[in-house]
Amino acid sequence: MKNMEGQKVPNVTFKTRDGDSWCDVTTDELFKGQKVVLFALPGAFTPTCSSSHLPRYNELVPVFEKAGIDRIICLSVNDTFVMNEWKKDQKADNITFIPDGTGAFSDGMGMLVDKADLGFGKRSWRYSMLVNDGTVEKMFIEPEVEGDPFEVSDADTMLNYLSPSAEKPKAITVFSKPGCGHCARAKTALEKAGLGYEEIVLGTDATMRSLRAVSGALTTPQIFIDGQKIGGADELESYLGTGKSAAA
Repeated sequence: MKNMEGQKVPNVTFKTRDGDSWCDVTTDELFKGQKVVLFALPGAFTPTCSSSHLPRYNELVPVFEKAGIDRIICLSVNDTFVMNEWKKDQKADNITFIPDGTGAFSDGMGMLVDKADLGFGKRSWRYSMLVNDGTVEKMFIEPEVEGDPFEVSDADTMLNYLSPSAEKPKAITVFSKPGCGHCARAKTALEKAGLGYEEIVLGTDATMRSLRAVSGALTTPQIFIDGQKIGGADELESYLGTGKSAAA
């Protein structure tokens, strides 16, 4: 794979769709006068891309912005209709999805590879890069080994390069059930603290069996933060320093 550090990105016009209209988007519009992180991957809706690569960049958008990044681009050799649907599916409104449908940009980057063995045809190799005013400042290119390696183009590697001391959001999960007042109290406490969370609703997303298996408890809510079991709403408020015991 070609390392383009110190060189300008290829001059390409992308055919995108905005609602019912076609829109041409140029590389100048995407990169000129801006500090941009771009990550490229083999295909929309593919397993690693959907479960790991894109979601982590999407999660860390606010942290990248604090590190001085103006835009994060997800690029794949797919058409604009596929990329737009993938963006909706991933709820990634803060990431710019670019369809390199003809592979012109990937080819110009030296990253176009043949994945005919998978029935894909020509696709982009997986990589990420930091682009400053159209010039490639840093690239993280996956090793040239068989398969689809995912070792260095991830969001955390790029963020560590940009800002090693950046504070990353905590991973928070709330097990809840409909009509639970303590669950509502816990979620309000997290929101007031500016902490995002993923909610697993019992009866919809999981059962009491899963709650018991994970937490050893049968009451809701059960909150976990960065792998640590916090417990219920009272324990959460104590953890956050907002409960009665913390104020005493």
